[in-house]
Amino acid sequence: MDLTIIIPTFNEAPNVAELVRRIQLSVAGTDAEIVFVDDSTDETPAVIAEVAALATMPVRLLHRDDPQGGLSGAVLEGMAIARSDWCLVMDGDLQHPPEVIPTLVARARRGDVDVVVASRYVGDGTAHGLANGLRTLVSRASTLVTKAMFPIRLRDCTDPMTGFFLVHRPSVVPDELQPRGFKILLELLARRPFRVAEIPFDFAERFGGESKASLVQGFRFLMQLAMLRFGRLSGFALVGGLGAVANIAIVALLTSLGMSYLAASIIGAEVTIIGNFILLERFVFSDLREESGSTWKRLWKSFAFNNIESAIRIPIATAAVSAGIMHATVATTVTLAIAFIVRFTFHSLVVYAPQRKARVSSIATEQSAAGAVEPERLAS
Repeated sequence: MDLTIIIPTFNEAPNVAELVRRIQLSVAGTDAEIVFVDDSTDETPAVIAEVAALATMPVRLLHRDDPQGGLSGAVLEGMAIARSDWCLVMDGDLQHPPEVIPTLVARARRGDVDVVVASRYVGDGTAHGLANGLRTLVSRASTLVTKAMFPIRLRDCTDPMTGFFLVHRPSVVPDELQPRGFKILLELLARRPFRVAEIPFDFAERFGGESKASLVQGFRFLMQLAMLRFGRLSGFALVGGLGAVANIAIVALLTSLGMSYLAASIIGAEVTIIGNFILLERFVFSDLREESGSTWKRLWKSFAFNNIESAIRIPIATAAVSAGIMHATVATTVTLAIAFIVRFTFHSLVVYAPQRKARVSSIATEQSAAGAVEPERLAS
């Protein structure tokens, strides 16, 4: 068996026949099988069985009556029963075009990678299949935040949120994984170093059925991300929290002495920008300093960005205070909370971005930043 195609499904009955038909055409001449890992509550299992009986390639069904770990858990169960060392993971809604499979396989056959990712954000890849502009924005923002949390592990992957990839099964250590939610590629790449290659693809529109995207799925993703990389983020949050308290205290003190809110906010921002940078250097990003340029360059990038952010944030807060919408302290608190995630993303992706090829030793030490627990050792 050259290839096992693992398709996790949940109520995808309208798509099964067309999906199998197109896969068969795409992998003709390859010794391949399809494994559906199904958590459906509709007629999807029966449809899969009907299609399997007529298929020209092996089609197997694993229906889970008691699903564990969501889509990620389904993929791992599919890998456990796969007959091939190379497992291709794809969705069951045809937003991942089967016609891309030969390109993924051809790249893997060069023998120099463990994972081949079909990316929407490399080369001429597109995300046209996302339902609307809001989902596109959410997808892009989620990708940036995710890469910010794992700047070394994900440096070779532009689309860690994709569910369309090929992985060498012997490279996966199931006992290290804590499957939860639906971003199994992120789970794999964040846990241990892989040799990664990417090929572009066009993210298509859903063929049939309804999208599974929801606020609940979004919450699960945030939980998955937090569990994977809570160490560095918590350190950044602590520094940011200390800076926010200092900022609020400075603003409160200066306004109580009669200074205008705008002037007090500027002074508070400048003092905390410098203080936060010193703490970030020492406690949060200390493991990335060696590969991210000189201290002065990092300081300049951090100082410039934070001043630009403050130049946007402070007028907004000032307008809210002037209009009587918020008290000065409340306005400062709310806008600083929003700025937190933006600052973290910028510092991880830009200020402390590695400037040369990361060493394996750097990958190993990334997880211990600022007291972070290594993902491989996280409790469930």
